[in-house]
Amino acid sequence: MFGILGGTFDPIHYGHLVLAEKAREAFQLEKVVVVPAAIPPHKIGEVTTEAHHRLKMVQLAIEGNPWFEVSTVELDREGPSYSIDTIIELKKNNSGSEAALIMGFDTLLELSSWKNYQHILEESKIITAFRPGYPIVTDNLHWPPFLRPYRERILILEAPLLDISSTWLRVELMLGRSIKYLLPDQVIDYINANGLYRDL
Repeated sequence: MFGILGGTFDPIHYGHLVLAEKAREAFQLEKVVVVPAAIPPHKIGEVTTEAHHRLKMVQLAIEGNPWFEVSTVELDREGPSYSIDTIIELKKNNSGSEAALIMGFDTLLELSSWKNYQHILEESKIITAFRPGYPIVTDNLHWPPFLRPYRERILILEAPLLDISSTWLRVELMLGRSIKYLLPDQVIDYINANGLYRDL
């Protein structure tokens, strides 16, 4: 089984990386494929950093980790990025190996708004971690009704999570504040060298 970590990554930070690494370790994943989104359907019309910058930041963030790789499958696809299409394509590219989407519990609760969410739950498992402030729900009775039929396909990750938001980081950068220790130094250097997030 391999993991899939998707997102805008605007910018990628240690919260993303810790989630992916602890999921890989806990469930003995063959690897984690990090997938920067081109045009996330829920963010159409919002200003985001150009795709080539976000891709480069991901590449810099994961270099040196032999278990991580980046995929441009969504950046190469025209139009909005839908997770179900990505899952199917990545499974084909990985000899049909079982896939697991990695996400926070807050994102999992919104899954019913995603395109073909039932198909997503049939095509891949979900590795989810409870973010700070969310109660840990283990019994099926208290899960949202739309998730109950798929409960056995949802794997709970017990790991310390870093409550870091890309939105908050962008504001900090716009205000000229330090973001050291929140994301890899090489990503910070790239942001500074390219003047990203200075004028939001």
